[in-house]
Amino acid sequence: MTAHSKDQDKAIAVLTSGGVESAALLAEALRRYERVYPIYVRKGFIWETVELAHLKRLLPHFKADGLADLTVLELPLHLVYKTHWSLGKERVPGSKAPDAEVYLPGRNLFLLSLAGLFCTIRRIPSLWIGILKGNPFQDARSGFLHQMESLLQETLSSPLRIAAPLREFTKGQVIRRWSQVPWEKTFSCLKPVNHKHCGRCQKCAERKAGFRAAALPDPTPYAK
Repeated sequence: MTAHSKDQDKAIAVLTSGGVESAALLAEALRRYERVYPIYVRKGFIWETVELAHLKRLLPHFKADGLADLTVLELPLHLVYKTHWSLGKERVPGSKAPDAEVYLPGRNLFLLSLAGLFCTIRRIPSLWIGILKGNPFQDARSGFLHQMESLLQETLSSPLRIAAPLREFTKGQVIRRWSQVPWEKTFSCLKPVNHKHCGRCQKCAERKAGFRAAALPDPTPYAK
């Protein structure tokens, strides 16, 4: 991603959770586009109340005229996921858990379908999602994104384009490259404690490793 004038499309939507990746995407989108629409999708996961509160505190940092108000979409999954750990029914994956244990079935399918419909109705031509290099899941691969794009274009008669601009970056590279983002205001934890990162879950471990890889101090206030 090199410096250039504002993109001709002028508008873009960004799937935004308030974590490292989506915060970097917002910063990059605001540099490249005249109007940026942040989208948060609530699915009923146990961390979302705290995550959304952090996101609402993060967004004013950007202070950009082109940043639209946050859109919160609802897609409750409790009837689908039933007893999944993400609903608080089982213990969340710990710091040493393999990636497979934190997989959320259908996550990107749900996110892109709902956000894609939002974009089509509002005639927003582009949608970004924060996928990092090395993501092992099927719904993070370029082939899946191309298929989702084609499906939405065909079924909605839409010119919507889907992109994952961070797929060539590791978390550490993102943290170092977009250092203007106030990382202490971002949030990525599976089981927050008193509105803080728990410091024990798999996502907290990823976060800590990202700052180590970036060779930067971790500004995150962990509960443990």
